[in-house]
Amino acid sequence: PLTDGRRRGGERFGDGRRFVFSGPRIHEYLQEMHREVFAGRTGQLLAVGEMPGCTLEDACLYTDPARGELDMVFQFEHVTIDHRGSKWDLVPFDLRLLKASLGRWQVGLADNGWNSLYWSNHDQPRVVSRFGDDGEHRTAAAKMLATVLHLHRGTPYVYQGEELGMANVAFSTISDFRDIESLNHYAAATSAGEHPERVLAAIRATGRDNARTPMQWDATANAGFTTGEPWIAVNPDHVTVNAAAQLVDRESIFHHYRRLIELRHTDPVVAEGDFTMLLPDHPRVYAFTRRHDDVELLVLGNFGPDEMVVDLPEAAAWADAELVIRSGGRATNCSAPLALGCWEAMVLRRRSRP
Repeated sequence: PLTDGRRRGGERFGDGRRFVFSGPRIHEYLQEMHREVFAGRTGQLLAVGEMPGCTLEDACLYTDPARGELDMVFQFEHVTIDHRGSKWDLVPFDLRLLKASLGRWQVGLADNGWNSLYWSNHDQPRVVSRFGDDGEHRTAAAKMLATVLHLHRGTPYVYQGEELGMANVAFSTISDFRDIESLNHYAAATSAGEHPERVLAAIRATGRDNARTPMQWDATANAGFTTGEPWIAVNPDHVTVNAAAQLVDRESIFHHYRRLIELRHTDPVVAEGDFTMLLPDHPRVYAFTRRHDDVELLVLGNFGPDEMVVDLPEAAAWADAELVIRSGGRATNCSAPLALGCWEAMVLRRRSRP
């Protein structure tokens, strides 16, 4: 029989996940699935495991090609850094925690295994709202976030609308929401005495409905998603943020995603190169290198609106490097070789010294 999960203070039900995640025969079952379903078949087949609670040590086993289990896993460590305990108990975003988490997984799966790279999915808030700026600097922030993620080692995933910079939706009342998790949390929290507006603020920030509003195809009614009535309201910003508008704008977020995907298909450094984190304690700059044979890429991302000069020991050595991709305009107030503008990302290429 299953053991009851431990109940945290004020919760009606216990959390029994630790009794069912990664059970004692999980590797046996996955190897059987791989053997019976995938082994010996032609074509490009891919098995991905969605694995909450998966540790780095677990992932090394699951994704080791020699074991014949999975090709990669979806782990959730990096999407827990902005809350503590409950997902509704939010804390300010700290870039250093994000770098520590993603960097640890890059190193841990470097030799055996493979990383899934993602910012968003159907259960997570929109990344441009979560880790970026969904206001004045939405386009710049969305491009920067895409560049940083897609230049990591692993397989990037693009959640629907992410390639347009779709943002969280600021529903005004609890009746606008549809997700049962959010509705139950609102009922329980307000019954326990929490102020309704405080509860709503947390739901707006991290609720799952943010990822589930209709895809924004164009500026027409219901964003071109349906001629009927959608099950949840369309984000009002669809009149300016939509696929039709971005298809004709060569500098749009959509076309930036296309360039990043093309780069992964054409540059072996992006697909196969090793990964080295730089400036792990910098609160604003995400910096790392990728190296394959004698080619090295430097990837820089500015997580903020203020222009930033990146102080690296080898900054001068990158002064004449080839510019591979840039997500925005140059910093206006500085001519330093590693200067980043507002929410800007930059990728440079050079031949590395032996």
